[in-house]
Amino acid sequence: MLYNLLAPLADDFIVFNLFRYLTFRTGAAIMTAFFLCLIIGPRMIVWLKSKQGSASNIRQYLEEAHASKSGTPTMGGLMILIAVVISTVLWADLGNPFVWIALLVMVGYGLIGFGDDYLKLTKKNSKGLPGKLKLAGQVAIGTVATMLIIQALPPSIETHVAIPFFKNLFINLGYFFVPWALVVMVGASNAVNITDGLDGLAIVPIAIVAACFGLIAYLSGNAMFANYLQIPYVSGTGELSILCGALVGGGLGFLWYNAPPARVFMGDTGSLALGGVLGAISVITKHELVLAIIGGLFVLETVSVIVQVLSFKLTGKRVFAMAPLHHHFEKKGWPETTIVIRFWIIAIILALVGLSTLKLR
Repeated sequence: MLYNLLAPLADDFIVFNLFRYLTFRTGAAIMTAFFLCLIIGPRMIVWLKSKQGSASNIRQYLEEAHASKSGTPTMGGLMILIAVVISTVLWADLGNPFVWIALLVMVGYGLIGFGDDYLKLTKKNSKGLPGKLKLAGQVAIGTVATMLIIQALPPSIETHVAIPFFKNLFINLGYFFVPWALVVMVGASNAVNITDGLDGLAIVPIAIVAACFGLIAYLSGNAMFANYLQIPYVSGTGELSILCGALVGGGLGFLWYNAPPARVFMGDTGSLALGGVLGAISVITKHELVLAIIGGLFVLETVSVIVQVLSFKLTGKRVFAMAPLHHHFEKKGWPETTIVIRFWIIAIILALVGLSTLKLR
């Protein structure tokens, strides 16, 4: 909004020239989202506690291990969404279609998660919305977003998938691009949701992935950098760096209250929304496969659940003491903070590997 209002005045007032720079607006978005979370956090936590009452948001199979967390309100992801939306609308170019598509996915998935969390808070039902209903909502929103992405992308790459580590290697999926994009968005959304099981575990990797894709969006939207790195050039994606910056700022603001011992949980409101929007940004920038590397921690957690289920159904035996993977290490006696910090380290390493694909071609 500020870009649309003030950037045109730069010729008359040189100070407004700052609003033409993506780097300035991205930095401003980070700080805006961060401080918004800090400001609204305490009141939102009090409000969530009043809504929750005596309801428990701890899954039944974790009630013994996480008994001390009973009463901690969920739905804290709402503060992230509010901060990110306000910050993005404030600092991004509102004439950019990619910004609105990404916000559509984030808010849409957030509403699905909100419905799930609201049932957990008010109905004393730790299961929330039925899984099939949540999945149907994700697919519907993802389908609309994918069709809008195809319309906004250049015709030469609209249904193509770029292969990392190779120069100008694309696979044209044609009509299969829609289900592909759905797998990316819905898969990323649920992978983050699976990972969100310990205090601070998911939000730091989310911020790391967002920071990486902020850089990727900036480079992909700059013809000179894209040509130098030989990555897909998609005009207009640079504005998504502002949204990614807001995700980083909002994530850090939320971590202020989610750090062990957490005063609030992200809930499905945050995890579904943030995973979904990262998936959407990867589809827009043509870096879906790179998301699987940078967000490899989320992939690892999801695979652990799949392996556990398949192994038990086929052999009657479990591979892990408990799935997802972070609960396996809990069962092995690792302290929660040890698990969280070590998983953060893994997330950083995977992010560096993923970013290397921009140059190693």
